[in-house]
Amino acid sequence: MTTKRFIVVHGGAGVHGRFSEKEVKHALRLQALESDTSALAMVESAIVTLEDDPHLNAGYGSNLTLDGRVECDAAIMDGSSGGFGSAGAVAGVKNPITLARVVLEHARTCDALGRIPPMTLVSQGALEFAATYRDVERVSPKSLVTPEATKRWITWKEQLVNLGQAAGHGGPGLRDIQDTVGAVSLHGADGVAAGVSSGGLLLKHAGRIGEACVYGAGCWAQGPSETRAEMACSISGAGEHIIRAALARRLGDAFGRRGVSGDEIDPHHVLEDVLVNDFWRPCRQRGELTPSVGVVLLTKEADDEGECVWRSYYSLRLALLI
Repeated sequence: MTTKRFIVVHGGAGVHGRFSEKEVKHALRLQALESDTSALAMVESAIVTLEDDPHLNAGYGSNLTLDGRVECDAAIMDGSSGGFGSAGAVAGVKNPITLARVVLEHARTCDALGRIPPMTLVSQGALEFAATYRDVERVSPKSLVTPEATKRWITWKEQLVNLGQAAGHGGPGLRDIQDTVGAVSLHGADGVAAGVSSGGLLLKHAGRIGEACVYGAGCWAQGPSETRAEMACSISGAGEHIIRAALARRLGDAFGRRGVSGDEIDPHHVLEDVLVNDFWRPCRQRGELTPSVGVVLLTKEADDEGECVWRSYYSLRLALLI
């Protein structure tokens, strides 16, 4: 009997130029050829493919920091166990999602002294941890910088210098260059998983981390129980706003209200309610008039004929997804 497998990937909440759209869609489709041994493996493999593509803001081709470097964030979560691993502000790792996966797996092992294992590692500490695992490929930080990323960096750095550090909040064109990538998966053998990876905001300060490495912000996955539905989500957009809302976990909690109300959940209604009331309105109240967010959601529900898999997308601004 064939094991049911399902995966959805996205290219981020941002704007892709019409000249790169074909390449981006090709990168999104490539993930279907990769590993399908487990939900976690599917997510990791899919995001590795996206990180290796120069047209997306993750891994190779990421946005550059204010000082012209690549610093990446990534996270991955297992719905069946609630396991989570992430890495933030990491330079010199080819595939940050693999480092996040290693952090997650490390947390499953018992420590000789009973120390609590980390869920998140950042910057130099994450690099030193990565050096102890052969699965994590370390590379020269310069090798992750693409000519296109350098071109964008020069253009916007010149504008920043000309306008001055305190000139407004930046133009909409700069804000559009975000494009966190992510994936959600279902595997019949072990349930759902979710992941996210990002090079972060263009011209961000060195050491800045976004939603892509924060627990409960950039991705969430949960297994089924009497009081909650099985679901996984991956989120892209303005990291600081998403972190404030703990948006991914809020979506998971919203899918947990089924056991309280006894009603079936309409994924579209849940997405609209959470994004409008927990994200968009608070952003507006803080004076942020154009908050950017995109969500890809996977949820599994049973019907009269057996198990059904539903895909639901909702976005205020989502660039490309397949």
